[in-house]
Amino acid sequence: MLEHALYIVATPIGNLGDITPRALEVLRSVDVIAAEDKRHSQRLLSHFDIRTPMVAVHDHNERQQTEAIVQRLTQGERVAIISDAGTPLISDPGFYLVRAVRQAGFKVVPVPGACALIAALCASGVPTDRFIFEGFLPAKAQAREQSLQAYAQESRTLVCYESPHRILATLEAMHSVWGGERHLVLARELSKTFETFLSGPVAEVLAQVRADANQQKGEMVLIVQGVEKPEQTGISAEGERVMTILLESMSVSQAAAAAAKITGESRKVLYQWALAQQNGASV
Repeated sequence: MLEHALYIVATPIGNLGDITPRALEVLRSVDVIAAEDKRHSQRLLSHFDIRTPMVAVHDHNERQQTEAIVQRLTQGERVAIISDAGTPLISDPGFYLVRAVRQAGFKVVPVPGACALIAALCASGVPTDRFIFEGFLPAKAQAREQSLQAYAQESRTLVCYESPHRILATLEAMHSVWGGERHLVLARELSKTFETFLSGPVAEVLAQVRADANQQKGEMVLIVQGVEKPEQTGISAEGERVMTILLESMSVSQAAAAAAKITGESRKVLYQWALAQQNGASV
């Protein structure tokens, strides 16, 4: 028996075999399913013979529907929310609803599963230890270029979604703002029949997409490798000043750790500088 709560249920992004047994159990057991597009979600529910009633919750009615869903929870019902595909709330509606449900004192339970962002990232061959997710870049050209400019020196991997009718414009904007050498991966139609990964410099991927209209179709994720920052080899005058003061009362290790927090400089480089100073003084 499911507990009384709002369930955030991930659904497949293409391959129906990716739905989890827990997700099926929840969707069968709740009293109502809040779906982004009822007609789209009905195909998924029919495939698995799930007959739970649905209500539509999307960008245009989320605030109005939230009150009704909170009222359902107040009356003891259990509610699930699903998006058209993947994990709800990731570049999809639901944030306002989840916040309101929590504020009303009800439990919110995530039911993990497929997510295009994570699926693309883990198979991209691009560093995954640190990344940022931009969702969809702005649709208008000027705003899109301004957004890309903000990431011109970003060292973390950048992940964003893109639509078929804007993919060429986005790749062209990346080429214009960053140049043609930035490494990126275009992941398309993940878990579907025509799943494709295009990988290489921006200029190369742009040329492939321009030359093949099929690469301009379907659901897309862009994974852009971060800029490698040159390794710091010395410390600033401010770093020297701070280290000199701290070394009067601290060990080298303690001083380097404290100076790194104060100045934002590399602890390792600060530590090596102090050792060099001590070795020089002892000669």
